[in-house]
Amino acid sequence: MDFGLTEDQSILRDSVRRMMDRHATPEYIRRLDREQVYPYDLYAEWIAMGLFKLPFPEEYGGLGGSPIDMVIVAEELAAKSFDFFSTYGAGVFCGLNIVRKGTQEQKQFWLTRLLSGEIRMSISMSEPDAGSDVAALRTSAVKDGAAWVINGQKVWATGAGARDNVINLYVRTDPTAHHRAGLSLVLVPNDLPGITLRKLDMLGRRCVGTYEIFFDNVRVPEANVVGGVNNGWDCVLTGLQIERITAAAGYCGGARAVYDLALQYAKDRKQFGRPIGTNQTIAHMLADMQTDIEIGRTMIWRAAWALAKSDPDALRLITMAKLFMSEAYVKAASTGMQIFGGAGYNMEFDMQRHFRDSRSSTIAAGSSQMQRNLLAGLMGLKVR
Repeated sequence: MDFGLTEDQSILRDSVRRMMDRHATPEYIRRLDREQVYPYDLYAEWIAMGLFKLPFPEEYGGLGGSPIDMVIVAEELAAKSFDFFSTYGAGVFCGLNIVRKGTQEQKQFWLTRLLSGEIRMSISMSEPDAGSDVAALRTSAVKDGAAWVINGQKVWATGAGARDNVINLYVRTDPTAHHRAGLSLVLVPNDLPGITLRKLDMLGRRCVGTYEIFFDNVRVPEANVVGGVNNGWDCVLTGLQIERITAAAGYCGGARAVYDLALQYAKDRKQFGRPIGTNQTIAHMLADMQTDIEIGRTMIWRAAWALAKSDPDALRLITMAKLFMSEAYVKAASTGMQIFGGAGYNMEFDMQRHFRDSRSSTIAAGSSQMQRNLLAGLMGLKVR
């Protein structure tokens, strides 16, 4: 395996990094976090640059990029703020589900609008009593003529309240079906009558917005069901691998940002007449942080390479990369706070934002406990 980037991949990385340096300034990021504002203008820059087209097939207006291209972009976006990756990733993952499971009419209608920036997309599965246990969800869709009528409640819906957003909603269309059967994926514009969105006040990742959603007799046409009625579980499974490996790359970008901040602070901050980074304890903290980032990035690239090659071992590699890098991001941010001391606890410094944002990484996109369970299952162990 060659771990060197191709010329095109190097150009991609450098172009995204320059664009983010230009538009996602520290002042801009702080304002979005403070005011809890969606990054509409930065999103427009991604559209203009063609980033949303990257992983989609050329026949639908995409660029035919690989999973390795995606992890490069994910790391660069998250190196400014993990919220930026989650904003970008949500639309990409939803669009790729339509590529895999949608009809030709759905692909032509929805993908054209998504890639042009006319619409955004978000995903909504979790409910008050159904988080990792997706099969327990109870939000229902009942057929009424040529429409489906949706009733229920969702929570922890990232980005659901953005302008022109289409919620990729998982609902129960057959209440008599056993466990995971009877689920369907329905595309629901967030401005339809009967939808109530309540923005939640979260500890971190405050830019893109996290919502609770209530559906009261919301009507959507039957053409908005993706993958066929009662086939929603297949839609969940087909998108997990690319979602988790790019999320891991996002955590790597976040950890890289923490390391850069902590290293510079350790060089600039003086105590007892010398930089604190010359103290062995601080230097070793930074050495460990850098080592974890390199280990995680290597795991991510290997897993992305396996996914691109349709290697049957990709699931195991992706799961390990997601598990390791999510916990490494949390560890890096905690260490960064310790290096910053009191300044890290001050809202005027950026380290506290990474400390807050990183904490969700071991919960979202499959908790660390779920990843360990999955790995145990792949070993042939039955865990309870």
